[in-house]
Parts: sequence; structure tokens; C-alpha cells
Amino acid sequence: MEQIIELKNAEDFRLLLGSRDKNLRLIRNTFGVQAVARNGRLRLMGEKEDVIRAKSVVERLLATIAEEGRLRDTDVDLAIGAVRERKAEPVSEERVEIGGKNVYVRAQTPGQAEYIRAMRKSDLVFSIGPAGTGKTYLAVAMAINALRKGQMKKIVLARPAVEAGEKLGFLPGDMVAKVNPYLRPLYDALHDMMEFSQIKRYMDNDLIEVIPLAYMRGRTLNDAFIILDEAQNTTALQMKMFLTRMGMRCHIVVTGDVSQIDLPVGEVSGLKEAERLLKHIPGAEFIYLTRRDIVRHRLVSEIVKAYERDGRARGL
Repeated sequence: MEQIIELKNAEDFRLLLGSRDKNLRLIRNTFGVQAVARNGRLRLMGEKEDVIRAKSVVERLLATIAEEGRLRDTDVDLAIGAVRERKAEPVSEERVEIGGKNVYVRAQTPGQAEYIRAMRKSDLVFSIGPAGTGKTYLAVAMAINALRKGQMKKIVLARPAVEAGEKLGFLPGDMVAKVNPYLRPLYDALHDMMEFSQIKRYMDNDLIEVIPLAYMRGRTLNDAFIILDEAQNTTALQMKMFLTRMGMRCHIVVTGDVSQIDLPVGEVSGLKEAERLLKHIPGAEFIYLTRRDIVRHRLVSEIVKAYERDGRARGL
């Protein structure tokens, strides 16, 4: 099978190919196709399924170039990772505006597109899936979008401070300094979408708050977009406390990976308990992402698959 993609814009063509055609080589090697670029035309040749998948990656990359005017190595990895293990699927039109003109976060997989749609229509969304599926990243994007559009007056990002095998008691500093490592992934998501000066201004004006889950006790939040990250590490009582903070015109997204629970042995995960109790309540929506939705480095999907296979073999 042969597919020809024509680009009239020379700069777009240059960005697509990458420095010394590295993007083209990566696509060719990943999907086992022949890829020839010449005079603004890209020819993809090979087995039908391979060509279709390679073309799907190219279309994703061109969509990124059209929207952002650039193409990063991570964009290429995300596009390949989104297509690599599936039959070819159309580029999702679901996207979240996070800044000025043409600054978007785009769904990379059908699962992510479903997740975005759920956050748009439901006030309470639970997103459950393995690392690298965009659970937190997309939730933060939706929160920024809602704040900038005036739909919400505040963003609250919360995380349980549960140790994953390491002890923080010997870390220097006060309590705020000790819990900061737990909150770092939330700051990372913010910094990927906003300038440092803007984040600082929003936080100084109490428009964005990043806090340990324990600091939510006793509060009622109105007109707020609230995200609870790493929810698998909440206890049942902590989850109940968090969910009952929901005030008027409030939007809550709860994210977690039930395969990475760091609670003491015998302690019930608040995320699992909430799934059991709330799954059929109108207005609460559960979205399940899988390793097919992983959009980190291409090896992450293979790593998750290896651990899943080992867990099944050991009866875990």
C-alpha cells in the first residue's frame, strides 16, 4: 500500500521531518514502512496496516504543527505512543484551550477524548488508570481553561501525603517543606501550561492553591475546580471528607492508579471504596484509562505491560 501526503508549506514540512530527518526515521523504524520525503511530498509504503498507522502519526504531528507552530521531541513520542499498539484511529478533535490563541492540550487517544468529554459534562469525575495516561495533566488543563474563561473562581489541587516506601521525617525544613515533594507533580503540570510569573501571581491572589489533602478538612468550596491526585492513597474516611467539601457550582476530578497503592497493609483505598459506593450515582462519572492511553515515552507502555503480565502470573 502507498499513501502520499503533500505539504505546501516548506516550514511545516521541515518541522515534520525533524533535524536530519530524525522524525521520519523514527516513524519508519517504528512501523516498518518505507518513507520518502521529497519536494513537499511524503510517500509512505508498506503493508496496509503499517502504512495506515504511520499516516495517523503524521496527521497527529501536522495537527500539532498547525496549532502550535512547532514540534517537540515529546510531541513525536506522544503521537507514536498513542498509535503504536492500536489499529489506526482518526486524530481526536477533543482539545482544551489553556492559553491565548492556538495554545491547546489535545487528546492523544480515544480514552483521553472520552475523559475530556466527561469533565465537560459532569461535576464529579473519577479517572482511574496507569501512570502516563494523562489523568492529572488533562484535569489541570481543564481547570486552567475553566479559570481563564471565568467559569470557576479558583483552582484547588490536592494530594494525599503518603510515603511510597521512603521516610520523609529526616528531610530538612518545616512541615510545608516536608510535604512539598508530594505536591511536586501538580506544580510540574502547572509549569508545563503556564509561565512561572503567572502561576506565582495566581497563587499570590489565591486563584490557585496546591495543598496536601489534610488541609481540605473543614472547608466548603464554591465556584472552584478541585482536583484530587493520587487518590488511590486516600483512606475511605479521607475520601469521604474530600468529596463532602464540594460546594455550589463546584467541579471535582479525582485521579488515581489502583495498581500503585501505598497505604499500609489492610487499609482500604478510598478510591476503591468510592468506586464501589458511587459508581451508579447520577452525576458521578467513572472513566477508565488503560495502557493503550499511555502517552509518555514509548517504553512506558511496555513497562506497564510487563508488570501486568507478572502480576497475572503470580495471581496478584
